[in-house]
Amino acid sequence: MRLAIYPGTFDPITNGHLDIIERGAQLFDRLTVAVTNNLSKNPVFTVQERMDMIRGVTSHLPNVEVDSFSGLLVDYAGSRGAGALLRGLRAISDFEYEFQMALVNRKLAHGIATVFLMAHEKYTYLNSTIVKEVAKLGGDVDSFIHPLVKERLRQKFEKP
Repeated sequence: MRLAIYPGTFDPITNGHLDIIERGAQLFDRLTVAVTNNLSKNPVFTVQERMDMIRGVTSHLPNVEVDSFSGLLVDYAGSRGAGALLRGLRAISDFEYEFQMALVNRKLAHGIATVFLMAHEKYTYLNSTIVKEVAKLGGDVDSFIHPLVKERLRQKFEKP
């Protein structure tokens, strides 16, 4: 069984993330979406809330599971028996960062490959930070996120 890990903060999961997950699920026997708590990104949602949203939007993919981790990604991937890390690329700036990380990960764990998928062109500008900002300011996020995620954002940002 070929297992890949798709790591990220996913705060919140966007349609761009979902596109990578759906395509990754076709490439690998099993795909684990692994949520990390990157506090430097000031997450709006808890790790558990993010995991719940991901489970909700990937329920149609039987070979996708959702988990969380802390510490080194390659240690987590190794403990799971993963052979690959899945990463999405939107722009050249993503490539530079991801290329560095792939080289470091390869040095730390020789048996784990990094597989890059190019984002669909309709999602190349999209990231979670933009989605949160638009949602917080009351903008239309329908084309950026799943309706389940939209509802969770509305609940987070609605004024008491």
